[in-house]
Parts: sequence; C-alpha cells; structure tokens
Amino acid sequence: MGMLQEFKEFAVRGNVVDMAVGIVIGAAFGKIVTSLVSDVIMPPIGWLTGGIDFSAMKWVIRPADNSNPAHKIPEIAVNYGSFVNTIIAFIILAFAIFILVKVVNKFYTKAAAATPPDVVLLTEIRDLLKNKQ
Repeated sequence: MGMLQEFKEFAVRGNVVDMAVGIVIGAAFGKIVTSLVSDVIMPPIGWLTGGIDFSAMKWVIRPADNSNPAHKIPEIAVNYGSFVNTIIAFIILAFAIFILVKVVNKFYTKAAAATPPDVVLLTEIRDLLKNKQ
C-alpha cells in the first residue's frame, strides 16, 4: 500500500500536472501550426512561385517499377518539399513560443517591480543593521 500512496502523491503533485497540461496544449498547438503552414502560408507561397507545391517536391533516386505485378519495386525518393514545410512550421512555432515567453517574462518583471513600500523600508533597515555590525 505504501508504493501506491507514493505514486498517488507523485502523480498529483503540481509539477506533474502542470507538465501534463503543457504537453497536451503543446500537441494541440503543434497541430494548429501545422495547419497554418500547410493550409494558410504555403498556398500563397506556391502561388507566388508559379503554383509549386512544396509538399510534392522530391528528388527521385530510383523510380518505381510496376511492370511486373508479382515483383513491384517501390520508388526511392528524398522528399525535400516536406522537409521545407517542416522547417517553416518549426520557425513559426519557435517564433510563437519566443513571443509567449517574452510576454510572460514581461508580466513577471512587472510583478517583481511592484514591491510594496513597507517591504522596501524593511529591506533598507535590514541592510543598515548589517552594515552597523
């Protein structure tokens, strides 16, 4: 019974719950960014570049051979277009996280800057007493 109690205390600890919420929200945010890149950003870029679909761009190393139905040979290709889409999604996600962290840090610095006057006075008294000794 002790091990079950320890696991329960671990599982409901604040950090674990916060981490789980962050992972779930991060996964959902990743899907949003993927949709943003695939459905909103890449079509205009493809239109500007003459209708190029980045996700379909690839370098074929060996083409598929379906001439013999008993022994089909699959295509071997480097899908660099999907890689370009993934890089763009990463840059957008990294920028969004940067902005989020910047806003949160600004919030914390404002909260830290608002030190009550009585705390400031007590800190000064403490410092004066330390210097006197």
